[in-house]
Amino acid sequence: MDLLSDELLVDTYFAAVQYKLDPEFIQMLQTELKRRQINLEALSIKRSVLVKR
Repeated sequence: MDLLSDELLVDTYFAAVQYKLDPEFIQMLQTELKRRQINLEALSIKRSVLVKR
């Protein structure tokens, strides 16, 4: 996981959720996001605003 940039990790997480990939894989991504102290809630709000533009 350390090889992924924060941006790629976040993109991977949102894609995994969107495509309903294996829940264990999604959990692994969430664990890494938490370890890196990346706030998914804030990113989710930001993404939804950007998509609406």
